[in-house]
This record gives sequence, C-alpha cells and structure tokens, in this order.
Amino acid sequence: MAPSRDIARLIEIMAALRDKEHGCPWDLEQSFATIAPYTIEEAHEVAEAIAAGDMDALKDELGDLLLQVVYHAQLAAETGAFTFGDVVEAITTKMIRRHPHVFGDDAARSAGAAKGFWEKAKAEERRAKGVTEPNSLLDTVPAGLPSLRRAQRLQEKASTVGFDWNDPKAVLAKLREEIDEIAAALDDAAPTERLEDEVGDLMFAAVNLARHLRIDPDQALRHGNQKFVRRFRSIEAALVADGRTPAQSDLAEMEALWQKAKTA
Repeated sequence: MAPSRDIARLIEIMAALRDKEHGCPWDLEQSFATIAPYTIEEAHEVAEAIAAGDMDALKDELGDLLLQVVYHAQLAAETGAFTFGDVVEAITTKMIRRHPHVFGDDAARSAGAAKGFWEKAKAEERRAKGVTEPNSLLDTVPAGLPSLRRAQRLQEKASTVGFDWNDPKAVLAKLREEIDEIAAALDDAAPTERLEDEVGDLMFAAVNLARHLRIDPDQALRHGNQKFVRRFRSIEAALVADGRTPAQSDLAEMEALWQKAKTA
C-alpha cells in the first residue's frame, strides 16, 4: 500500500490494521479506552513541537494526532455508530453555525460576532440534542481535562459571572495565603490528606495567577521542566568532568553548581 496525501488512504490503512483476518494483532486488541491515553499524549506532543518552534516535528506530530481521530472513527464505524465522514460533517456544520458573521448572509456578516454568542450557540446546540441544561455553570467544563487546563477553565467560567479578582496582586496575596496554610499544616504535623488538600489549593491559586497574567500555566510548567532538566544536566556535566557522579556528591556542592548554572 503506497503512501498518499489523500485522507482516504489513511482511513484505508486504519481499516486494514483492524481487519479481523489480516490485521495487526496489537491494533485488533485496542478499544476507545485503551487508545484514549495515546490521544492525549499525542496532543501534548503537538504542543511541545509548537513550543520548540520545530516545524518538521510539528508536521509529524499533527499526523500522529490525526491518526488518533481516524483510529477512534474506525472503532466507531465497526459498531455502526459513525464514520470519519460523519466526524468531518459534524465539525464543519458546527463551525459554520457558530460563525454566522463569517459564513452567514450580508446582515449577519456586517453585524459581526456579538459578545457571548459562542456560549449561546453551544447552549442552543445542547437544547437541540435534548441535552439537559447543566445544574451549574461549572458543569460545562469537562471533567476529563488535564488538571492544569481544567483549573484554568473553571476559573474562566466563574469569571464570566463576576466571581474573580480584578488585580493580579490580589491573586498573588492569595498565593501567599495558601503557602502560609501549608506552613501551618507542617507545624501541626498534619496528615497527608490535609497536606494534599493545601498543596492543591496552592496549585489552583498558581494557575489563577498565571491566568490573570495571560500566561498559559501548562506552557509555563513545561518551560520550568525544561529549565530544570537543562540546569541538572549542567550539574551532571560538571561532576563528570571531575570524574564523579551526582550520587558521589552532596547537596551543598550540587546547590553551588545549580547556582552557577543559573547565572550561566
């Protein structure tokens, strides 16, 4: 089977992998549940390629992510639920419906997108599907989102009805308050459950601060991870040059090397 730029070929390949007689044994064992973690992983790898500014990697990672969509559509087609074409039709219909200021008549285009239109359109879509309106504003935030992203989305939803600070410094004060509460819990020799609760509050407040500063918390943490890796590798390199490993060093020496890496 030759490569192709046509999406139809990718759909054919996926169907062949799932063929009960001649398909791939590993692919035949998969289900929506087993593939879902890979879907999330591929989305993160797309974000990583974007952050690195690597267009070759982004091309490959977008292909991997596209495969996930085709994979889920194939699984659904096997049960008669829907096909890849149904997925494409659903999203094109949705995008046209939600952008009348782009795809509508002259009056709609000249009016532009009214404030709150997107949320109103989604609510109308839920009613059309017979979906019961959520009991809470926050019920519209998917529970399956990664924790950092869900915290941000919950805060954004609450902000739409005025439950929010107007000043990042107020959020920073809340962050300090949460740190003080962790310190108090440590002084009280609090159980792990309380410490987990307090650390959760601290992380939630940190996400809120990032949101107020217009910083993506996931990207900020990704950069923090990269910085840690870079500096720790610098420590390792310095010790290797001295014929040693980190395990043969001590905290004081490694901290000095860390500070040196920070100023480099």
